[in-house]
Amino acid sequence: MRKHNANRGLRVFGLVTAIAFAFPGLYLVWRNFTSGADPLGLLFSNQTLQPLWRTIYLAGLVSVSAACLGTALAWLTARTDLPFRKLWSVLLPVPLVFPTFIGAAAFIRALSPGGLASEWLTAFGVHHTPQLRGLFGAWLVLTFFCYPYVYLPVNARLKQLPGSYEQTALLLGDTQPQVFLRVVLRQIGSSITAGTLLVFLYTISDFGAVQLMRFDTLTRAIEMNYLARPPISFAMSLILLALAAVVVVSERAASRHLPDIRTHRPQHALKYELGSWKVPSLLLVIATFAISIVAPVAAMADWALGGTLRSDGRPLTVSVSKIVEATINTLTSSIATGVVALLLITPIAFLANRHKDRIGRFTHSVVISTFAIPGILIALSLRFWTIRSGFIGSFFYDSMALLIFAYVVRFAALAMGAASVAVNAVPTALHDAAATLGADRRRRFRTVDVPVMKPGLLAATGLVVLSTMKELPISLLLAPIGFPTLTTRIFSSFEEAFVAEAGIMALVLVTASAFLSWSLVLRRSDAL
Repeated sequence: MRKHNANRGLRVFGLVTAIAFAFPGLYLVWRNFTSGADPLGLLFSNQTLQPLWRTIYLAGLVSVSAACLGTALAWLTARTDLPFRKLWSVLLPVPLVFPTFIGAAAFIRALSPGGLASEWLTAFGVHHTPQLRGLFGAWLVLTFFCYPYVYLPVNARLKQLPGSYEQTALLLGDTQPQVFLRVVLRQIGSSITAGTLLVFLYTISDFGAVQLMRFDTLTRAIEMNYLARPPISFAMSLILLALAAVVVVSERAASRHLPDIRTHRPQHALKYELGSWKVPSLLLVIATFAISIVAPVAAMADWALGGTLRSDGRPLTVSVSKIVEATINTLTSSIATGVVALLLITPIAFLANRHKDRIGRFTHSVVISTFAIPGILIALSLRFWTIRSGFIGSFFYDSMALLIFAYVVRFAALAMGAASVAVNAVPTALHDAAATLGADRRRRFRTVDVPVMKPGLLAATGLVVLSTMKELPISLLLAPIGFPTLTTRIFSSFEEAFVAEAGIMALVLVTASAFLSWSLVLRRSDAL
């Protein structure tokens, strides 16, 4: 697509957007210099070294396991004769809708000693289940709820790969494993690294799962210090931000050495026969489905049903009004965030992709980089800014505008990729034809761009909405007083042992997320 000059207004919009998205990170750096924080000194103290090492170790383990599991499942559902593979391709991304803290609580209920699965496991000779706390529990939860970040891009990439290279390798005598390692893996390497990067960044920013599993990472240390000892919280936040930046830069450097292979959707995708591996492969898929979907849903259903009746048959008191209020708040704030993110991201996608503008590419990089900033850091920077900045800050303090802005900064990067694909999907020839027929720029946008970009933009909006519905740290720290969301209600219910109410609200959240996920994202996965 050839370059078109962008107008001045669009470029000014892009520059302002870049400043807005960079603000939380810049404010965090500034506060370290003005609050007396000593990140370098704190870095080498036991107070920071131990949670930092635990954070890196957990993120590394989760990234490797999620990459292996997600890639294996994508291969089985996209390129083999796995039984019911179309059904599995719909079910396997579902863990994406579970907030990790709900998954952690559900795993504790279902898989811990004395949990729901104890009797069933005993029938198979398993009499002792491991205690789901600490490193093992956090690793298990984050792996089985983060692997879709790898599964979705790799699955889409595998469906687009031309089979000619693989057929040639098979004709030359390579075995199927050799073809995968020598041919396929090189072509899907960029998708694997991109998904693994998201898993790593998500893991180091996670708060809910590590909190319930009582595994001390930097996010827990930041949360425990942000009120009592703000300088220490600022210093730890900067260390975590630096860790995320190092990982992003390393991933981009590694990606430059991967082959850039242009692909197309083949008319007949090459399918491999599993043979003697069919039963083990099916067992892997079934086990993943049982652990990541059946177990948490069973636990949530048990909480919900246990909350409807007492042992004597009388109904328990569950506040329906609280559930309805939290559901409405969650949907309205999430949809508002998706719409605002789409309005901000679409012009940037035009600047960076159609106009090839420098400001557009710069803003694009800034937006993508914000995903490296954990939600708790965004929330803390905005919270301290509103407290310390006087009149302007007091105007935004405890407001919906601040909450939605934080959500947008956190998750707009997820929409950028899909929006860029949508912009690039509009053929230049259509624009030229419309211009020849006398259509001005606005009419071309309305009649040419919008119809072609619609699936991709809806998928982009859906990713932001789903992620916002699951967000916990930003909701806990920035939600206005009297504005509870499903995640904050569920988390407080778990902390206060009101598991019946938490179970009902968790089922509501997962059901709504699953419906929106299918409607906006999974049906349009090609647009991602």
